[in-house]
Amino acid sequence: MPRLKSAIKRVRTSERNRVHNLVYKTEIKTLLKKVFDYVSQKDSKSAIDTANEAFALIDRSTAKNILHLNNAAHKKSKISKWLKTLESKSSTKS
Repeated sequence: MPRLKSAIKRVRTSERNRVHNLVYKTEIKTLLKKVFDYVSQKDSKSAIDTANEAFALIDRSTAKNILHLNNAAHKKSKISKWLKTLESKSSTKS
């Protein structure tokens, strides 16, 4: 445990920020799972809508320094790859 007054304040601030950031991170994980579920069900409309919502939330959390820029790019790339497989499956069936 910290002994200095400033260190005690810093621990309090860090904990407050951690809880606040956890809300964003949890929401992003939930949206990623939803997109994956929609892609595996081949529901392209819902998958695209949820992906757009996830992209917006990822960009917002990056702007607020909740996610690192590379981490956000990795998540967005993963979603795009899922959507691309959905498009290729639908185009081959047509």
